[in-house]
Amino acid sequence: MASANTAQAKTQFGYRRHPDQDRSGANVAEHPVVVVGAGPVGLSLAIDLAQRGQRVVLLDDADRIGEGSRAICFSKRSLEFWDRLGVGDRMVEKGVVWSVGKIFHGASQLYQFNLLPEEGHKRPAFINLQQFYAEAYLVDRVEQLPEIDLRWRNKVIALESRNDGVALTIATPEGSYQVHASFVVACDGARSSLRQMVGAEFAGQVFEDQFLIADVKMTAAFPTERWFWFDPPFHAGRSALLHKQPDDIWRIDLQLNPDADPIAEKQPENVRPRIERMLGHDKFEFEWISLYKFQCRRMARFIHGRVIFAGDSAHQVSPFGARGANSGLEDAENLAWKLDRVLRRLSPEDLLESYHIERSAAADENIRESTRSTDFMAPVTKQEARLRQAVLSLAEDTEFGKRMVNGGRLSVPSVYDTPLSSGDRDDWRGGPRPGTSMLDAPVTEPGGGSSYLTEAFIGQGTRFTLLTFGNGADLDVPEGVGSIRVGGEGGLVDAQGLAGKRYDAEPGTAYLLRPDGYVAARFRNAARPILDAALARASGLN
Repeated sequence: MASANTAQAKTQFGYRRHPDQDRSGANVAEHPVVVVGAGPVGLSLAIDLAQRGQRVVLLDDADRIGEGSRAICFSKRSLEFWDRLGVGDRMVEKGVVWSVGKIFHGASQLYQFNLLPEEGHKRPAFINLQQFYAEAYLVDRVEQLPEIDLRWRNKVIALESRNDGVALTIATPEGSYQVHASFVVACDGARSSLRQMVGAEFAGQVFEDQFLIADVKMTAAFPTERWFWFDPPFHAGRSALLHKQPDDIWRIDLQLNPDADPIAEKQPENVRPRIERMLGHDKFEFEWISLYKFQCRRMARFIHGRVIFAGDSAHQVSPFGARGANSGLEDAENLAWKLDRVLRRLSPEDLLESYHIERSAAADENIRESTRSTDFMAPVTKQEARLRQAVLSLAEDTEFGKRMVNGGRLSVPSVYDTPLSSGDRDDWRGGPRPGTSMLDAPVTEPGGGSSYLTEAFIGQGTRFTLLTFGNGADLDVPEGVGSIRVGGEGGLVDAQGLAGKRYDAEPGTAYLLRPDGYVAARFRNAARPILDAALARASGLN
């Protein structure tokens, strides 16, 4: 059942013939990067590469934004990435901002949590935004960038790997043509045809329990929170989830029996009674109805020659926990700067291996958490069911019981155990360690305007950046490395003291930030040779 949402109706695009289709033989067009799949991951990757000066061909076999809301929960980390791509404000302005979640057992609330209880961050913990809005805003940004050539109704039907690149055969309404690419990035989803073309398979687990998604339009007084129920009175013996989206749309997930008939369960006349029992009224309209099963799987390797896989084409996790789209966006930001450096011959091609190392480990972590969530929400054995019942009983009165409840632990930034990081040489009481994402904090511009560290990072462009505190301004910064200074003459002012606290800063403290905002190294007092060595390691040069 597709949405009739007016914004979605505006997102159909026409096929256009491209001059590449008139070239053949030895005259076939050569491109540095071809990205296959114009979903959130492919679009974001193409924009990131374009902003780094790379020319990108972006192919999609459809001619419109995907139907249905699909992914709706986008994390703070994803919003910070989208800020760097120039679309963060639109996402947040349209999205529903939230940070509080509540867990219920039966009709009783077990506990609630706040994913971002502290002040001093530019972006919220999460927004809820229908995927078709996110894709539409990303397409608008693509159309502003002449470096991106977005071709609708262009379907890759054959692939030939070569030592110096990849040959693609592409089908269009006017016949097929070929292009050559130095690198191809497959962002073509869970049913990736490119994954089949390189002979790779998914390995992992498919769970039998089925879940019903219903997006309903209604006016409701529910707060803007994530509500999750175990064994609710309106859906006995199963689980349920409620989220608010823009336009008075509410996402409802209901766990079904494993043997439920998927065709029958999707019929509106069968879904309506379930929703009426949940809401206690019938004043709603359906926007979208779908069914899914949990799938926790990934490819053994994300890189096959010069074909690189990202997003759902590389890994799948359950929708609970918002780990699918957010993980795919982390793939995109992780890959873009590395591919850019390789194409510019600033780093060896071996740097791309760190993409597989870092993101496959992140996929493993997401799969572990998704599997735990599924085992807890849909226990298969009597022992698992008894354990869940015991945990839920303990959670009513104990803190450790609450920590054991797993209703889909939500996405957090990945932590990398990576050869690109330099280990700590100094003592630290806190702060982001190498391999973790930079932290945001409010600062004041020298002229008095309010800002954030993440905004200062965007201002450094697309390069490595050295974040220094106090007299770290005296450090000799290598050529081509950006500089953010907090404190000292002409530096950002840490008026609230949160930047210094979050980075465990002392005078002379410095953090080397990768182009994706991850910490590569940190120092109490960084001599130039130590900094140069950390920069070389983070660039894949040693």
